[in-house]
Amino acid sequence: MGLLDKVERGIEKAVRGVFSTGSRAQVEPVEIASHLRREVDNKAITIAAGRTLAPNVFDVLLSDDDFQRAQEWGTPLAEELCDVVINHVRSQGYTLQGPVRISFRRDEERRAGDFEIKSRTEKSPAASAPEQPAHGGMPAAPTRQPARMQPVLDIDGQRYSLNAPSIVLGRSSEADILIDDTGVSRRHLEIRTGSGTAQAVDLGSTNGSYVNGHKVVGSSELTDGSTITMGRTKIIYRLLPASPGGRQ
Repeated sequence: MGLLDKVERGIEKAVRGVFSTGSRAQVEPVEIASHLRREVDNKAITIAAGRTLAPNVFDVLLSDDDFQRAQEWGTPLAEELCDVVINHVRSQGYTLQGPVRISFRRDEERRAGDFEIKSRTEKSPAASAPEQPAHGGMPAAPTRQPARMQPVLDIDGQRYSLNAPSIVLGRSSEADILIDDTGVSRRHLEIRTGSGTAQAVDLGSTNGSYVNGHKVVGSSELTDGSTITMGRTKIIYRLLPASPGGRQ
């Protein structure tokens, strides 16, 4: 299960009692998380080769009833949703100009179960007085700066941190990660992470390499949760928050 899946399950479990009682015409936190990712993708702007700017400030407009439920959970829900945005931005290789902030706003014209997300891009502000919420609004969640993420590979119940810009996987004892599988070549696949993105590069293997079911021709980009198949071996590429010691 990918990092985003874990975050969403955590949100759903934690606030189910707040958002899931009574009428079915209510906004669910997982719906908000999904719409936030979609809003990020829709508003992302490519400003240069390899650099796409994404919004970092979001207002979630809710009906009176849904806004009251959001107030009951308050800042913890907004903080979890900030993490959803940060992880999506990182997985897509987008750029942020400032910390992520999410606020819930009351919209008296909106019906229960209906919501809208408005986003914008704001640069990191200089030290200033705390933001005051708009009328009928709720104070913004504490801003979240993206945490440093550590790429890892999960292979047959073991986890390997990718601490070098180039890691070779194969059946040879000279490979950086040894794969004990007769369907795997001696030097089968290389994982490159030095450029800020992750690439799976097939090294001319006999049986080929696959990422999410698609054969790697030359190289293939990896994102959090990507599945790599080599012979009979399945490998999961993950991005996890780096521990203070740098070891997973």
